[in-house]
Amino acid sequence: MKSVEQSLANADEPGRRLRKELGALDLVVFGVAVVVGAGIFSVTASIAGDVAGPSVSLAFVIAAVACGLAALCYAEFASIVPVAGSAYTYSYATFGELLAWVVGWDLVLECGVGAALVSRAWSAYLVQFLGLVGVPLPATELRWGAIGFDWAALLIAIALTTVLVLGVKMSSRVSKIITAFKVLVVVLVVAVGARYVKASNYTPFIPPSTTSRCATNGGSSLHESLLTVLGGRWGGSFGVGGLFAAASLVFFAFVGFDIVATAAEETRNPQKAVPRGILGALVPITVLYVAVSLVLTGMVDYTALATRPDGTTATLATAFALNGVGWAVVVISLGALTGLTTVVLVAMLGQTRVLLAMSRDGLLPRHLARINSADVPARSTLIVGAAVELAAAFIPADTLGEMVNIGTLFAFLLVSTGVIILRRTRPELPRAFRTPMMPLIPILSVLACLWLMINLTIQTWLRFVIWMAVGLVVYGGYGRRHSQFSRRQD
Repeated sequence: MKSVEQSLANADEPGRRLRKELGALDLVVFGVAVVVGAGIFSVTASIAGDVAGPSVSLAFVIAAVACGLAALCYAEFASIVPVAGSAYTYSYATFGELLAWVVGWDLVLECGVGAALVSRAWSAYLVQFLGLVGVPLPATELRWGAIGFDWAALLIAIALTTVLVLGVKMSSRVSKIITAFKVLVVVLVVAVGARYVKASNYTPFIPPSTTSRCATNGGSSLHESLLTVLGGRWGGSFGVGGLFAAASLVFFAFVGFDIVATAAEETRNPQKAVPRGILGALVPITVLYVAVSLVLTGMVDYTALATRPDGTTATLATAFALNGVGWAVVVISLGALTGLTTVVLVAMLGQTRVLLAMSRDGLLPRHLARINSADVPARSTLIVGAAVELAAAFIPADTLGEMVNIGTLFAFLLVSTGVIILRRTRPELPRAFRTPMMPLIPILSVLACLWLMINLTIQTWLRFVIWMAVGLVVYGGYGRRHSQFSRRQD
């Protein structure tokens, strides 16, 4: 496996060295920017109505605890190896090249695929917002038979690729402005919605469990969680089981805070700034999510948020519309639109840095690691931008949100395991931040990630396995033969 010292040396290679532009506050903003997106405006309502009821707020707390445990492990790694690549770089130092590649490929799922899907969601919110303000816009997707083309999703991906090419400092400034606005929108939503809260809507806080649709309608077990299938029974909604299923689903709303670690190499005093950025982003995010979910389920009975027979799902705006607060619907739509913008921006930023790290190691073409005069890995950025643009324009938004969940949880699991291994194998390494209560915290993080993963559906697991199999084929066909580490070993 590649040593920590070699990772640090690679980051200092002429022509492939990133300039340190960021501070702890920039990283906190990046974390909030990528996490506070459409999830807070839409996912919360549908999960409350279909899966957990008022206890969705508790589901957010459970998911936040899992993220917090993993964040403590990420923080220690970031203080040891403050270079681009995040979980990919950490895995290389502890598990070796093959698992590092698996994690890198996994991060493509989290960052690249996630950015494309969010671009499609941005397009949908654009149509909704313009319609609410009296500027009707036809559907942004043009179709030619079975082929669809979403021009709005393409445009937002192109615009944000341009921002990234201009440099990380420009990306940080744009993120700060947009993030400040969307956080204000969330705070406004909580303040206004609190006036319509009724204590009776919180009862029962954990509704009685119900039988799943699959069991009653003879549906496929592919849509059941791995836990319920392994347990030999059909799953259902609500109850304690529904609460934990909801925690696995709302975890999607936290996806991305770990992207902060990918900017370690561009951070001043990264040994201290990156841990502060990771943990500093998670706290306000959790407070916002819990506040929104409590207000949402207090405004209306959770049954009013259930998915309709025609497939229409509830959003945060649904609760305000039912209480006659029409203007808030417009504000929420604008907040979702701006929120999605920064999610795409920071997800693409994280993907370019992972690509940079993998290219330095030769697992991807080395020329992708070249830094231009603006201190940006321009080739990597343009390739990531082009991939996101094509995927956003032509691939319809599907049920891939859960795939992003399982990919992130898998990365968390390996990082949490790796921090234990590195404590034992390299105890002499300087650590500006040390994960407390070692090894209890990392072990709890691994168990929390495994629990959330087995609460995801069989279909999600099958897609994840296929994605990883494709990644192994790419590694065998290119990465293994061009690896810098393997060449040095030979």
